[in-house]
Order: sequence, then structure tokens, then C-alpha cells
Amino acid sequence: MGWVLLGMIMLVAVLVIVIYNRLIASRNRYKNAFAQIDVQLTRRYDLIPNLVKVAERYMTHERETLEAVIQARNQAVGDLKQVAADPGDVAAIERLAQAEMGVAGALGKLFALAEAYPDLKANQNMMQLSEELVSTENRVAFARQAFNDTVMSYNNLREVFPNNLIAQRFGFEPARLLDIEAPEKREAVRVSF
Repeated sequence: MGWVLLGMIMLVAVLVIVIYNRLIASRNRYKNAFAQIDVQLTRRYDLIPNLVKVAERYMTHERETLEAVIQARNQAVGDLKQVAADPGDVAAIERLAQAEMGVAGALGKLFALAEAYPDLKANQNMMQLSEELVSTENRVAFARQAFNDTVMSYNNLREVFPNNLIAQRFGFEPARLLDIEAPEKREAVRVSF
């Protein structure tokens, strides 16, 4: 009887260890997936000041729009740093999603106004920066999808039985998807010159 009990205890201990290790690996995967978003968003945020600098030469009467783009970018950079420090911070993810909506809106206004400036539309630097921004937007969308997939896998893993018992016991908190609430903001910024 003692050997059976010892065997059962060892089986439960092995099961706990296996589940715990799977939860750790899954959490690390979603943190790594966010690191890929971080790379792409940093690239995007680095392009924005160059884009504004080129637009400034032509859009002298649109100072407010240009400043709004830079302000939205700076807010998003700060929020990105907070999330990069802890991708499991649900509040930071929400702030980043809001900041991303602000950046997309500000860039949308910038490109809408740029349509009224033919010289700006024809500027080689503006065309190149716009092309790089569109390419980066596509990369961001891909990285966001990969992140959300890994978050969903992690959340599923931590919520199924008996994993939920171990996840709760060892403090595995749910992760939040990085989504954008407004459906029209889900699309990449459209740039047409």
C-alpha cells in the first residue's frame, strides 16, 4: 500500500512539474512574440520623424497636424517601452493599443492632408519613406497576429484543467491580446502618392 501511495505522489509531482514547465515555456513564447512587435514598432516610430521632417518643408500651414503626429508617436514610444519591460502587464498593453490608434489616426490625417500638396507627393524622399512605412505596417500586423496567437495559446494552456489549478497556485496571470478596438483602425495605414 505504501508503494502505491508513493507512486501516486510521484506521478502527481511529475504532472505538476510538466504542467508548470509548459506554462513557463508558453509564457516565454508570448513574451518573445511581443519582442518581435517591439522591433517592428520601433522601426515604425523611427520612420515617423523623418516623414514629418520631409512633410514640414511643404506643409508650412499644417503645423498642428505635424505636431499631432509627433505627439502621438512619442506617446506610443513611451507605452511601447513599458510593455517591452513586462509584456504581461495588461494595463500597459491596453495603453499601447490606445497609443497605436492615436498614431494611426494622426498618420491618416497627415497623409490625407499631403494629398493637397502635389510637390510633396512627388518628393522622392516622401515616396521612399511612405513605402518603408507601408512595409513596416505590414510587418507590424504580422507580428501582432503572431503575438495574439501565442497569447491565445498561453491563455488556453493556463485555463484548461488541471493546468488551471497549477497556474492559479503559481501565479500565472492571463495575458492580454494586443488588439485595436475600432475595426477601421485594424487596417494598415494607407499611403498613396
